[in-house]
Amino acid sequence: MRTSPLNLAPRSRSLLRALVRGCLPLGLALGAVAAGAGAPVKPNVLVILADDMGIGDLGCYGGKQAPTPRIDRLAAEGTRFTQYYSASPICSPSRCGIITGMYPGRWRITSFLQTKKGNAACEMADFLDPKAPSLPRVMKAAGYATAHFGKWHLGGGRDVTEAPKFAAYGYDENAGTYESPEPHPDITATNWIWSDKDKVKRWDRTAFFVDKTLDFLDRHRGSPCFINLWPDDVHTPWVPDEISDKKELPKNFHPVLAELDKQIGRLLDGLKARGLEENTVVIFTSDNGALPTFDGARSGGFRGSKLQLWEGGIRMPFIVRWPGRVPAGRVEDRAISIAVDLFPTIAAIAGATLPREHRFDGVDVSALWKGGAAPKRGPLFWEYGRNGESFKFGNDRSPNVAVRRDNWKLLINADGSDAQLYDLTSDQKEAHNVAAAKPEVARELTRLALEWRGSLPKAK
Repeated sequence: MRTSPLNLAPRSRSLLRALVRGCLPLGLALGAVAAGAGAPVKPNVLVILADDMGIGDLGCYGGKQAPTPRIDRLAAEGTRFTQYYSASPICSPSRCGIITGMYPGRWRITSFLQTKKGNAACEMADFLDPKAPSLPRVMKAAGYATAHFGKWHLGGGRDVTEAPKFAAYGYDENAGTYESPEPHPDITATNWIWSDKDKVKRWDRTAFFVDKTLDFLDRHRGSPCFINLWPDDVHTPWVPDEISDKKELPKNFHPVLAELDKQIGRLLDGLKARGLEENTVVIFTSDNGALPTFDGARSGGFRGSKLQLWEGGIRMPFIVRWPGRVPAGRVEDRAISIAVDLFPTIAAIAGATLPREHRFDGVDVSALWKGGAAPKRGPLFWEYGRNGESFKFGNDRSPNVAVRRDNWKLLINADGSDAQLYDLTSDQKEAHNVAAAKPEVARELTRLALEWRGSLPKAK
């Protein structure tokens, strides 16, 4: 039975419009239309994970660091969440939480992965165990083409040479940075994170990853795509061009942030030109809080930074755009969610089956993304700072365990000392410790936090 152009699915109509405007080659457009005609098409899913971006870096969250009009446009075309948390205040465990849907400590990822000696001192593994649940593996099983472009930092680099390859986690393709099992040669000319000898220079790396993303989408028109686009901006060093002083100076941060915003805009424009905008879920967030914070400005006025469990270290920007499914122009400021929710939520959107052998810490919040009610959930937990020797990061150190239940948040050390209780409804800046004034709440949350911390596997 022939499909009338009037009965084409929205994705196919978009492809034809792109063809008419001259934005898409004829064969590519018609092939994609034919592949999608008459059958529901699973959405592409793009997870954009900025590096060390504070919630105050973006204009749509009130930031004034540098204009971010393209990311702000993404927020205007989708839903912006104000109470979303990373799984950790540092990179490797925060990424582990996204990939596994579980608290990273359950897989012995407690800090940034480094040398074997350093990993052992932080009481953690050398890489993410490939036996852990893997979001890309589940998506691949559901018929998705899968790719990782950007920073990995879940194994590989330095003296860790036996880290599993990307395929072990379910990726079809990859272009990783130095801190991965398969660093791409164009961005790793030397045995380090970046150098002046790299073919793709430091200031062009986000563009490089966007190019890889668009090319992957072009080459996989016959199947939906799941892509991690994880740039290493806006992590230091800030190197905006060839002539800048490469010291970590604030004046270099602004053009680096502006370039990241520019490349996100180029990605969004690329989706539209290819007719993929309507059937692509774009998720934008960050792995952990900012450092340095420029006197708190990059943390959006919240207390703390990267490496700390106060809000500035773990409360992140979070934006979802999916035209026609996720409400546009909406700000969700009541519901609480966390990075471990991404696994079950994306799996639900994709019609993927969760592995039964694992008990996930995250919950499916797809109804919340679509404008519905948040699911009932238990308390959220974090840890950072297994010991005092390998986790030295200045005098202003937060307690190393935290729990949030409803409006209450408690921070406490694993030995039971320094309990700090905050009512986030009235004190989002965590300025007033009310543990003494609310002893029953403090005792209950202390019990929950320490029981959770005690349930995590010990160092081997």
